[in-house]
Amino acid sequence: MLKNLTTTRVGGPAHQLVTATSEAELAQAVAAADSSGQNVLLIGGGSNLVISDEGFPGVAIQIATRGLHLDEQPSGKVLLRAAAGESWDATVEYSLVQGLSGLEALSGIPGCTGATPVQNVGAYGADVSQALAWARVYDRQTSQVLKLDNSQLEFAYRDSVIKRTSNDGSPRYVVLEVAFLLERETLSAPIRYAELARRLDVEAGDRADALLVRQTVLELRRTKGMVFDPKDPDSHSTGSFFTNPIVDAGVLERLPENAPNYPVPQEGMVKLSAAWLIDQAGFGKGYGLEGTGGFSVAEGRASLSTKHTLAITNRGEAKAADIVAIARAVRAGVQERFGIMLVNEPLLIGLEL
Repeated sequence: MLKNLTTTRVGGPAHQLVTATSEAELAQAVAAADSSGQNVLLIGGGSNLVISDEGFPGVAIQIATRGLHLDEQPSGKVLLRAAAGESWDATVEYSLVQGLSGLEALSGIPGCTGATPVQNVGAYGADVSQALAWARVYDRQTSQVLKLDNSQLEFAYRDSVIKRTSNDGSPRYVVLEVAFLLERETLSAPIRYAELARRLDVEAGDRADALLVRQTVLELRRTKGMVFDPKDPDSHSTGSFFTNPIVDAGVLERLPENAPNYPVPQEGMVKLSAAWLIDQAGFGKGYGLEGTGGFSVAEGRASLSTKHTLAITNRGEAKAADIVAIARAVRAGVQERFGIMLVNEPLLIGLEL
């Protein structure tokens, strides 16, 4: 069952499951499925997937490649190369053990390293595009291996060319290896997130001890159920289910004055807090548990996290349909209350909101 390969712990079987432990195996598995006309589902850490209860009618390929390497650069910086299947948090930890800084604010994010450039993974004021030098990918259209540098990846908020470009609904590019250009430094990258700066007792824009930043980020994430723990149902989720909406600044006129909003590069646009919108629309922490919020599912199935309104969690016996039911209710409620349509962050396989 594919549910055993995901952090939400839902999903039926695949027609075929292949585990690729090398780049050659990964490329060959994808090429073989493509040549036979079968659908392909790539699974890394399974932290950004919700798979239908019926499963996947094609070839599911689990990316289990390994390898971390350091290349000293003439500039004095260090290139950290990581195989796509390496655990992301293990990659961050390795960088710090090696005396490198730049990734510490991204500690605790579940999933594989190769998935991080796909949607420009980010948290606490940092995202991978700030440190990523290049990604080496297998191009399914040309059957060639390419190296895409930072500018070619066309990073945006939770977006990249890898995510946008698809072939018949499935990814065109399969990430094989990624590389990050990091400083050999005990101090962190500048702290850009107010909550993290407060916890570290520094001003926004200042630096702090990189190991302390990692420890503090992990503590913050645990309080929100955002570090996967088999014993904690609040972490049995895809993390943030909805992205923070980027809207015309004029929308602020119809929102309460205390509505959190943040600047973005696009002129005349602002980013809102999806968690705030969800809560203010009447969907509090734990919404969906039996007898709460006016939308009831059986105890032990699905609910919003009891620690954070952005996560939809499996309380132990949930089906994919339960997860999607919560998401539909929340999305409809936010749209009715604020006229804003939330967009799901995880990939839905065989499911629609």
